Parts: sequence; structure tokens; C-alpha cells
Amino acid sequence: MDETGFERLMTIMKRLRGPAGCPWDAEQNHESLKRYLLEECYEVLEAIDANNDELLKEELGDLLLQPVFHAVIADERGAFTMDDILTSIYEKLIRRHPHVFGDDTIKSSDEQIVNWEKIKQQEKGDERRSALSGIPPHLPALLKAQKITEKAARVGFDWEDSDQVFAKVLEELHEFEESVASGNREEMEAELGDLLFAIVNLGRFLSLTPEEALRKTIDRFTSRFTYIEQTLQGQNISMKDATLNEMESLWQEAKVLERKR
Repeated sequence: MDETGFERLMTIMKRLRGPAGCPWDAEQNHESLKRYLLEECYEVLEAIDANNDELLKEELGDLLLQPVFHAVIADERGAFTMDDILTSIYEKLIRRHPHVFGDDTIKSSDEQIVNWEKIKQQEKGDERRSALSGIPPHLPALLKAQKITEKAARVGFDWEDSDQVFAKVLEELHEFEESVASGNREEMEAELGDLLFAIVNLGRFLSLTPEEALRKTIDRFTSRFTYIEQTLQGQNISMKDATLNEMESLWQEAKVLERKR
């Protein structure tokens, strides 16, 4: 019987790890592969942002290789197999969608999110005693803050309207200003953290993703800064020699070109 595409990938990975395979692949373990899993996730995000299907196809393949790699390593250790991984996920999907595979009724995605968390809590039992449990510790800070506020909101710990959240952001900004005036760096750090957390909470309340918003701002900043650099270079002017007014003017030009694109 011919191998499926997925089976062929497993076969190739096992060969790469085998005696006549690749020394680099054979040396890897779960710990050494951690960085590549993260890198491949971010490259998939980049392909999505580029709206490039060909690139997305390639990057999803690179990302898929990572769980295959880990599964082969685990199989070699006698820990679990790829079949175990697949069985685990399809059983979980069925359990957590009782409105699809059972008799429950769910009328909205919000209801499904609440039900999903309820089922997770039942599955984990005493392992997750807090409503905030289950958040991966290695998440980027902005994304982690958003997940925490989402979980808190699901059990009723939330603001009633956006005006209250805006007021909290302004309150934290004022407290940050006071800490800066005091010159106490420990207080400054704490108040800056409180301000960032309040802004993340505001984004979440308005159904915005702070991590995504900041990433796009960074991309816009990089694009505009590069435009300034290249324009000044074309005029044989060093950025250090350019005035703030000249750079601000070019910054505005970059914004106009951005809108036209």
C-alpha cells in the first residue's frame, strides 16, 4: 500500500534520525528543538500577514515538521507515538464539542468558549484549582496578560463598560507619572507594568488583540524609519546630521505613502 503524505513525512524523519541519517537531526532532543518551534510559528504568522499562499504552504510544512520531529524522538524513548498524539487530539475535540458530537446545544461562539473552559476544568480536576490556571508560562507578556484578563472576565471579574477601563488606564498613567517624578526605579517599573496591563485589558475589552496591535505598530515604525534612512542616504545626508524637522517631514511622507498602498 502506498504511503500517505503524512506517513512519508514520518518515514523521512525516522530515516534522518537513523544510523545512516543526518548527524544534526540525530543529535536533537525536545529541549534543543524548543527554539525552532517558536521560530516556525512566527514565520507562519509572517506568511499570513504577507497574504502569500505559496509562502504560507511552505511555512505550515516547516511548522508541521516540528511535532513530527518531537513524536519520533518520543517514540525512540518509548514515551508515546504519533498515533498516541493523534488519538489524544481527536478524542479531545470530540469531548469538547458536545454540541456537535453529542446532544448539547450551543447558540454562539461565546457560549462555546465558556463551555470549552468548563469541560477543561472538569478534565483537569484538582490540577487546575484557579480560574487563571492553564496559561502557558512562556507566552509573550502581552498575550499572557490578555489570556489572564479573558479568564478573569469569564468568571465575572470584569468591567461593566469601556469608560471604566479607560478611566483605569488614565489612573495608571497618572500613577506612572508620579513614580517617574519620584525617581524610584522599582516603583517606576511596577507602575509601568500596571499601565501596560490596563492597556492590554482595554484592548481585550474592545475585542482587540494587543500583541497583534503592537506587532503591526512595530512593522509600521520599521517601514517608516527605513523610508527616512533610505531617503536621507539618497540625499547623502547622515541621520545624525539631519534635523528633527527634516526627519519628521519624511516620517509624514512615509505615512502618506503607506495610506496610498
